[in-house]
This record gives sequence, structure tokens and C-alpha cells, in this order.
Amino acid sequence: MPSSRTFRTCSLLLLALGACARADTGAAEATGAAEADKPGWFKRWLDPSTAPFIPVPEVDVSPVGGVTVGLIPVWLTIDENEKIRRIIAPDIIHSQYFGWGARGRIFSYPSDDSQWTIVGGGKQHVEREFDATYVEGLARTDAWTLSLHANFDRSGTPRFYGLGNESQLAAQTNYVDNQGHLEVSAGWNITRSWQAAYLWRMGFVQVGEAVLPQLPSIETRFPQLPGLDREEEFQQRLTVSYDTRDSINVPRDGELLVGIAGYSNSGIWGSVSYSFLGAEARVYRPVEPWLTVAAHTAVRYMPSADRAPFWALSSIGGDRSVLGERQPLRAFGDDRFIDRDSFAAGAELRTRVAQFKAFGSSVDLQLAPFAEVGKVFARDGEDPFLHLHKAFGLGVRGVASPFVVGYVDVGFGPEGAAVFTGIDYPF
Repeated sequence: MPSSRTFRTCSLLLLALGACARADTGAAEATGAAEADKPGWFKRWLDPSTAPFIPVPEVDVSPVGGVTVGLIPVWLTIDENEKIRRIIAPDIIHSQYFGWGARGRIFSYPSDDSQWTIVGGGKQHVEREFDATYVEGLARTDAWTLSLHANFDRSGTPRFYGLGNESQLAAQTNYVDNQGHLEVSAGWNITRSWQAAYLWRMGFVQVGEAVLPQLPSIETRFPQLPGLDREEEFQQRLTVSYDTRDSINVPRDGELLVGIAGYSNSGIWGSVSYSFLGAEARVYRPVEPWLTVAAHTAVRYMPSADRAPFWALSSIGGDRSVLGERQPLRAFGDDRFIDRDSFAAGAELRTRVAQFKAFGSSVDLQLAPFAEVGKVFARDGEDPFLHLHKAFGLGVRGVASPFVVGYVDVGFGPEGAAVFTGIDYPF
């Protein structure tokens, strides 16, 4: 169960860039005379192109994590081609549930073929996080693509509603998710499009008692649920993929087709056993220079799951597709529905409505209406297209090609509205 909080790295970074850029442009003539009378340092701080950093207000509203507010001073490094090569973005925050906190973040994009990130921080109560990733060979022009990922995460906001596609909101419980993992992946690039990859993961997950007020703890309502103790995991998986996307982070054309087979066994290290098979397709088509249709569909089956902890089962809910693991349903919180198998599909219209310069980089402002469906089920022979949960909504994105996408997505469904913020497209 990889951490989902590591993806929520800054809420409105690129949207703030766009707002600053437009405000700076629109106000230039009206304030020209007044600016001439201000001291040099004051003008430098007010000018987005010369300010030492960008002060970005942070507002993170999550159906699971509650409300977090703060301030992010952002430093950008731009190359001669106006591409963002590095983002340094520490913050000071206040969480609705866990008090004051601070985080440090570095996102580095040395080339189109490699990138690395480091994120770490904590709050006054309960929550701690560390995540580091390094990837080399993203362009698949060499024989191998290699990646290394390490994380530790202690989160106090996860919810569990019971197993099954009809789990009720009234059955909501809370628990502390304490986990750490080390992942190593090696992909053999057969051609630039075809890749066969092996992933090795070892780690632990420890489920603790609830810390949120007015919510029962998971073990009081589901005392027989597998995975309530500390468990060690040793997972291996094989992946075959066909990738013709024109960009990994900001795709406008092409497709990604993936087949996955994996298992975890209770051998020398692991204490849990299960196996899974999965497939996912992502398709991108540029209808107009300003409009891209993006669609995805995914299935996950678990041939053996009798000894699987609840956190290793298939799930839908939240704002992100993770290959071979969880799938989005943006009207619900993370992992809202959990069971042995899952199906999900969705599409969105990524529509550029404005384009401008901000802090030395070209930024696109996008609106993206979306629709999604999904379900979980326990029997392998069940029809995945019946009794689907539905979500509809609108995404607002700031895009600084070729690496960075900042988003605010608002989804609507039978349980109300859900708001998600972060970096990268959902799929």
C-alpha cells in the first residue's frame, strides 16, 4: 500500500504562477508611475521575474485529510529553453487534525531522460513523511530504465468503510497507517515503445488505533479484518508495456498499454501472501491544438487473496491511477471501495483556455471536465460493467511543459463533492 500523501506535494503552485503572471501583465501600465518611486528592492520583490522566491498560498482540501492551509516559498530554476529544471518548495502548514508542521521538497529534472525528488516533513501530532525517488532512462533511448524509490509515511487520516462495492458511508472508521518501503525497478527497453520490467519491493505496514475525533477505530468495527497488525511485505512483479506517448508527464498524443503480474509471499521476509494480475490502457488524442482527449481503463484481479491484508486488495477512490494498484474515482476519498478485484474507466477533455509567461517559463491554463466509473467485486466471474459507481467534475490545471502539472480537481457523486489538489495528471 504505497503512500498517497507523497503525491500531494503542493496545491496551487502553477495556478498561482499563472495568476501572478496575468496580474503582473495587467497591472504593468496602471502602476508604472507608482513603481518608479519605490525602492529597488521593493520593485524586485513585486516583480515575478526578479523576486527571490514565489510566495504561494497553500490550501489543501481533501475528503479524507481534511483542510490544510499554509505558505510555500517556491524557488524555480529555468534553463535557456524556458523549461523548469528544478523546484525547491518548503512550506509551513497548519492541519485541521494534527496542528502545525513543515515540509521540505526538491523536484529536479536534469534532463528529459532523468528526474529525482525528495520530500520530507512532519506535524506536531502523529504524521511524519519522507519520500525519495530517482529515475534514469525515462526516454527509453538506452537499453535500460532504472528507478529507486524509498519512503516512510505515518498518516492519521485513512478511512475504512468495509469490504465490497456497497460499503456504506455510515460504517466509516479511522486508523493510523504507518509504513515504509524500498523499491527497485529495472526495465529492459526492447524497442523505444516496448519494455519488459521487473520490480522488487520490501517493506512493512502497521495499522494503529484511530486518532481522529468522532470516528471509531477500525479494529472495533472490523475486528476480524486481515491486516490489522504489523505486516512485512516482499513483493515482486513483472510488467510488459507498450508506450507511444509524446511526453511522460504532459502527454498529448499516443497510448500506454500495460500488463502486470505480481505476487507477495511469506518467505524469508514477508508475512503476507497474495498474487495479482492487472491491465491498464491510457489513450491521448489531440483533437485541436488547444484540446486533448484523455481516457483510461484498468482491471485488477487477485487469483489468490485469502492471506492478503485489506490494504493490499484492489481499490477505487481518490484522484490518481497507480499502475497495478489503485484507481481513481474523484467523487470519493482515497480507497473508498475495497475488495478482491476492481474495474475503473474515465475520460477528460483537457482544454487550454489561456497561455502566458510566468517566472521565465511558458504556462498553459487548462480546464478539464471529466467523467469516471468504477467498481470492486469479490468473484472473478462477475460482470465488471454492472453496478458501477459514477463521478463527474471539473479539473483546473496549470501546465509548464514538459515536466510539471499543478491541479485542482472537483468531483461530484452520490456522497457529495470532493476536492483534490497536487502535482501531475491523474492518469
